[in-house]
Amino acid sequence: MKVIETDSPVLIEGETGTGKELIATTIHYNSPRKDAPFTAINCGTFTETLLESELFGHLKGAFTGAQRDKKGLLEVTDQGTIFLDEIAEMSPALQVKLLRVLQEGIFIPVGGTEPRQTDIRIISATNKNLKELVNQGKFREDLYYRINVIRISLPPLRGHKEDIPILVNHFIKTNPEAVKKGITAVRPDALNLLLDYPWPGNVRELQNVLERACVLTTSRYLTREDLPEEIIAQGKISIPQINLRQGLEDASHEFQKEYLSKLLTETKGAVSKALRLARTKRATFYNLLKKFHLNPRDFRAPRS
Repeated sequence: MKVIETDSPVLIEGETGTGKELIATTIHYNSPRKDAPFTAINCGTFTETLLESELFGHLKGAFTGAQRDKKGLLEVTDQGTIFLDEIAEMSPALQVKLLRVLQEGIFIPVGGTEPRQTDIRIISATNKNLKELVNQGKFREDLYYRINVIRISLPPLRGHKEDIPILVNHFIKTNPEAVKKGITAVRPDALNLLLDYPWPGNVRELQNVLERACVLTTSRYLTREDLPEEIIAQGKISIPQINLRQGLEDASHEFQKEYLSKLLTETKGAVSKALRLARTKRATFYNLLKKFHLNPRDFRAPRS
């Protein structure tokens, strides 16, 4: 794979949870730099000052609290790969400094004056459209073209559900709890629920669901009962039979009423859970309930 063999910068695009860091680590640990460090940093979790210190390092006395010299990731990761997640959150000032690293392999620690050399490969990631941010003047065009030498676009999990069985098998085999309990597979009915679910949180959500299931199950196989309620409920909602003699508007109304009734039945009248499954706004949801004279309280289990 050419992207692994080269030292060129890589830009990974995709929704949150699509596995951008997993791709970055795979590239690094199969590349000629695999014996050198791999470091990752989320640019969106630091203030500008802290991010600059984390990346470039600082000298003693550079700012309040800088009691000693500190090496930054650009120096620590020399000869290796640095993964810059959420690079769109980087400030314009830091974008200029990162551009110099990419162009010349040179950086200056905070509070320093002498340039230092580094030899690293930079892999960046974003869940935003960087090209649009460039057009809006929110991201430097020259930096965009420097980090976008090789672009990898990761589709959302709902766009490649044929990979779900492969991912399920991988996550079970690599989960310590599953290994300890001897869990080997997922029952077909549970797998069907996983295939039907839209996965708004993508691969990360799938991994978390399977990790939870491995902790809770008492069997060597994961079953539907081991899955979260919202996934089970999603699988129980079915489309009503359509009467082709109805007009389109009447059929649409009947479907909406049947859908809402089944949704409230499965969630036992819990509006918050119903909203998550319906993926609609609260105001829209309540307007439909009023339209079809449906009351969530009527679907709640009676108290004993």
